[in-house]
Amino acid sequence: MLYRTNAKSLFVTAAIISWSLLLANVLLAAESLRQDSSNSLALPYVNNFLIVIFIVSVFGYQRLSAENLKGIDFISYLWNIFVKGGVAAYLSVALYMVYRIVVNYANVQSPLLLHMVYQVNFGLLVLFLAKAFYIWRQLLLYHKNKFLQIAWDWYEILLFATLLLTLLNFDYSSMIFLPLLVLIGLYTLFLSTNLKWVAYLTFNKKGRSLILLAAILLACYIFTDFFYNFVDSPELVIDYTDVGFLQLAMLFVGTYTLAAFLVALFSLPTSSVFEQKSEDLLNFQRLSQSIQQGQSEKQVYDMLFESTVKAADASAAWLEIFKGDKDVELCHQLTIEEEQIKRIRHLLLAYNIQNIDYINNNLDRNPGFRDLTLPWKSLIILPIKSKKHLFGVLYLLKDIEQGFDRETVNVLRTFTNQTILTIENLRLVHESLQNERYKEELKIASLVQDSLIPKNFPSDSWFEIATHAKAAKEVGGDFYDFLQLSESRIAIIIGDVSGKGISAAFHMAQMKGIFHGLMQQDMPPSEFMKQANSALSRCLEKTSFITSALYIIDYRMKGFMFARAGHCHTLYYNSMMEDTFYFQTDGLGLGIIRDKSYNNHVREMYYDYNPTDVMVIYTDGIVEARNKENDEYGEDRLRYMLTQTYHLEAEDIKCAIINDLEDFTGPTDNLYDDQTLLVIKFKPTQPSE
Repeated sequence: MLYRTNAKSLFVTAAIISWSLLLANVLLAAESLRQDSSNSLALPYVNNFLIVIFIVSVFGYQRLSAENLKGIDFISYLWNIFVKGGVAAYLSVALYMVYRIVVNYANVQSPLLLHMVYQVNFGLLVLFLAKAFYIWRQLLLYHKNKFLQIAWDWYEILLFATLLLTLLNFDYSSMIFLPLLVLIGLYTLFLSTNLKWVAYLTFNKKGRSLILLAAILLACYIFTDFFYNFVDSPELVIDYTDVGFLQLAMLFVGTYTLAAFLVALFSLPTSSVFEQKSEDLLNFQRLSQSIQQGQSEKQVYDMLFESTVKAADASAAWLEIFKGDKDVELCHQLTIEEEQIKRIRHLLLAYNIQNIDYINNNLDRNPGFRDLTLPWKSLIILPIKSKKHLFGVLYLLKDIEQGFDRETVNVLRTFTNQTILTIENLRLVHESLQNERYKEELKIASLVQDSLIPKNFPSDSWFEIATHAKAAKEVGGDFYDFLQLSESRIAIIIGDVSGKGISAAFHMAQMKGIFHGLMQQDMPPSEFMKQANSALSRCLEKTSFITSALYIIDYRMKGFMFARAGHCHTLYYNSMMEDTFYFQTDGLGLGIIRDKSYNNHVREMYYDYNPTDVMVIYTDGIVEARNKENDEYGEDRLRYMLTQTYHLEAEDIKCAIINDLEDFTGPTDNLYDDQTLLVIKFKPTQPSE
């Protein structure tokens, strides 16, 4: 940190001095030319040297500053370019307008004033390009791979190499250097296709990003127009359009900004659709995990109502729950009065439409509904019933005709079907727990499960590891294991099986066998998840699934690769950046999709670790632990604990987190969910090879 601070100060000092000397030299040359048009004191090599020093200083400062930008709030990146870079263009316009007013209305003809305006605009241009260049670099390298990193490094080297042309006063547009410039231009087009970050913008954020990108594009145009208006001007002793580096930097900034604008613009119509699909999938996964999380029927109905209303974008809704043969409870309602509900019920009863699957997308065409003078035009009725029981009925209304298309109906039916399975399993588990024989079987399963979880990891000189595991019930669904792949590589897996009891212990044993069987082939984490999903799809019940994360630590390469299958995001402390963050990676639980399309839902990530880095791996029982007020412990509090304890040993970090968790939840006689925590800390002194 001290090195960066000193380097920034050096760059700022060099930039101020070089720009000031350049201004003085240009003004001196302009004055000498004005007094004697045949004799100019312009010193091109001195000017070129000062130009190069100024550009390198400003770009160097902005490179160090951009490295402080972290996270996935991409709007703040664009805002940073606009506020600290793009505004420079508008200052340039204002300065030039003031100059024109002075010239046209005050009738002041001063070449020195023109050179002052020209030099200030040059400084503003370099500031804008440097800021935009390195912020675009941060976004371009988002979710980078090794090839992209190498490609960018070479691009940066080639770009700065063009400063030699300016330093030696070569004409960059000559035929000798033209092939190199064409190559860099094509290189720029290739790099401008790396826009993965745009896909992570929501619909609202894409709208704001389009405004900011348009403002940045306008800034590029303003600077380009200004300097090309003065190309080969006889009034100026220096022409910055002859600096090839500035041309290429502007080409990159403008091209990447335009590419981002077009991608954001053309993906805008589909953003809301993908967001809704992601929300539906997340809600379905949460609903599927209800048993694993030990939730009650009421909580399941709450989740069903919220999920279906969002999925259908319903204008009004209500949910009826059957407590007995004739006892009906109105447990949820949205923007509809009870009197309106009674009128709709009465009409449905008259039509003999009761507790059946029913859709009407044109209520106005039905005389009975039209006479009710209701504001809604579409209705869907979704009974929540199995072959033996009717649990309830869900009613959804929309204020437009044809409000429920086939795809929406399929999603809604999927939610209700999963709710039926979840409630039935909740009741089965509840009934089974009342049986004494089942309790004895749970004790046996607990012993079996306990024997499957390793008590100690192999002692290692590269990293230290501390573990914690506590089951919420007699038998939990959490597990972790390891496998030494070679002298320098170890695989570590953590997982969470949906459900509890003997079935959870059985599936855990299956997962352990799959792990040891497949990893004997030393396959990458993503390939393991694909094959594990294929294997589990043949033996898991339809209502069961497993979330998991697999890590392969490579001591020799000083890095690790991992993939997650719907499991909690990994918490990480990077000692070099002094930053704590979560790895945001894609992945879907094992057994949710049981065909080859699952392969599209698994991503793999590689990360280089540093000595004293800390990795925290856990199950959702940690972050979803609740206190008496029903508040969750949460990812933010877990992250905060790591920021306070990263300097400790792994065992002490683990103890600090667990102690803070217990302080938050209070007495833990009745856990909300199984709790598993692994803390890995890479040792400060790595053994030599």
